[in-house]
Amino acid sequence: MPSTNGHSPKRAILYARVSTDEQARSGYSLAQQIEALREYAAREGYEVLEEVQDPGQSGASLERPGMDRVRDLVAGGGVSEVLAQDRDRFAREPAYHYLLRREFEEHGTKIRAMNDRGDDSPEGELTDGILDQLGKFERAKTAERSRRGKLRKAREGKVIAIHTPNYGFKYNATRDGYEVDEEAMRVVRRIFRMIGSERRTLYAVKRTFEGEGIPTPGGARFWHAKCIRNYISEDVYKPHTREEIMAMVDAGQMSAAVSAALDPNKKYGIWWFNRRRTRRTQVSEVGSNGERTYKKKGQYVHRPKEEWVAVPVPNSGIPREWVDAARDVLKDNSVPSSAGRRVWELSGGIIKCGECGRNMMIHSVLAARAKGRRFYYRCRTRNRDGAVACSHRKCHRADQVEPRVWDLISRLLKDPERLKAGLNEMIEQERAGLRGDPDQEAKTWLEKLSEVDQERRGYLRLAAKGRLTDEELDEALAELEDARETAEKELRAVRARREVLEALERDRDALLESYASMTPAGLDTLSPEERHNVYKMLRIVVEAFPDGSLNVTGILRDSFVSENQDEGVVLAHYQVDLPAPGSVVALEKFVTVLDQIAQGEVFTPCSGGFILQSPTPA
Repeated sequence: MPSTNGHSPKRAILYARVSTDEQARSGYSLAQQIEALREYAAREGYEVLEEVQDPGQSGASLERPGMDRVRDLVAGGGVSEVLAQDRDRFAREPAYHYLLRREFEEHGTKIRAMNDRGDDSPEGELTDGILDQLGKFERAKTAERSRRGKLRKAREGKVIAIHTPNYGFKYNATRDGYEVDEEAMRVVRRIFRMIGSERRTLYAVKRTFEGEGIPTPGGARFWHAKCIRNYISEDVYKPHTREEIMAMVDAGQMSAAVSAALDPNKKYGIWWFNRRRTRRTQVSEVGSNGERTYKKKGQYVHRPKEEWVAVPVPNSGIPREWVDAARDVLKDNSVPSSAGRRVWELSGGIIKCGECGRNMMIHSVLAARAKGRRFYYRCRTRNRDGAVACSHRKCHRADQVEPRVWDLISRLLKDPERLKAGLNEMIEQERAGLRGDPDQEAKTWLEKLSEVDQERRGYLRLAAKGRLTDEELDEALAELEDARETAEKELRAVRARREVLEALERDRDALLESYASMTPAGLDTLSPEERHNVYKMLRIVVEAFPDGSLNVTGILRDSFVSENQDEGVVLAHYQVDLPAPGSVVALEKFVTVLDQIAQGEVFTPCSGGFILQSPTPA
């Protein structure tokens, strides 16, 4: 261990982050960062507690697996400093630097980067803050130059090669225009013919292609009806006349120079640029198993049509009448509801397929023998993609599954103490899954907003005294406005997380006060809507399996299994074989077995929880 000269050792966490784009562009690799940090730590006498990496993670958000690990380690105590090669490895937004610094200070930990210019003094913090703002300004200028460059190219009639070309097209040699990919375009033409001319449904097209083994554009086996619908709406496949193109020129969506270069006797498809503004963020969620998962969410805002830029591309060869007819077919097309005017107690993500894990869909059919409709839960994957995608072929009758689940859950409600303990544990797990202290984090962001207001007033005073030019004032206020937006966004997120806890506490109180105190007879009279609400409050998940068995899990970390077996009834870990139906003696044995089960324990301890297993009604 390095010498500490009588002082407590400096314990550090090494943190490295790189986004996929950065690594591809500059080779700014994780290995290079970690190696530089190791050398720095050894030279400065740090004891390295852990090396944490965030591969392929953007610095625009703090919701990253590696950063969450760092924050957990810091919260555990015993960390002197968190080291990174550059300040923007922690975050690209200065407001996030502020949050991390304040959060880590609560645990006696400092943030340090190898490119820090200042020290721990107010002047040093000011220097680093200025550098952070300059870095943010340079990134914003670079992004703006890139956006304006792409906009200029599009107005010159060039396709921007920023993603995979539309299905049926390929980029030309200079990657600024489209060429028709005849092999793929034949599939697209067939889609328009089947829907527009033959009046086939999206689902029929999907199943036809899958049956013939035609792969999707990405090479997958199963097609999605939504993607087929999107092809129908894309103007890149629609042949536009000269009159339609000139209307785009008049609307300011295409330059006159671009239209003048087109053959007036030909038709062209239109590739649109600048149609919408996209903002992507990464968020983390804590699952029912306590594990944190990360998802990217996109927010799309359509720009005004006058800002769209039309880029002409070669004619797809799809007849205009097919395109118009296909769009007419889909214009008012909607899937009829299969709800059957009933309340589905297990809908909304409660019941899932035990084989593929997807939410099960609801389905109803007219049954002549039943003199009405029958209602089922069935596997969504199997229904959409067939037997190859999921082997779960059974349709579970709602009038049999729902009572079985309620029988299990109502027994929990009849044990208030155990229910209360489980609800409290659920709330504590949710609180533990939150990043840091929501109250402290909200306080930090409120302080940041107060600082922004103070700085804004200071800039205005300087401008009033003539010490800042109008241009300098505009730039300073724009930076403060960015900081304000970030702080307000994070403050809303903190309050939303706090509201989740408050909602859980309200659900707990409602369950204990309203349901757990009810008599058994009262519980059995709850409406389907009330039962559905109880399941949501208890975070119940029901897994249905092809043999008819159900695995029910919820907030108590217990697993309850309701078996559906034709030749036996299972109680806890013991299999009791039922005699085959036939003689009176066998029937008496059958009744004896059921009596034994009825008198036995309802919940039997097992590894990881409890198991309740009961016979399925015929």
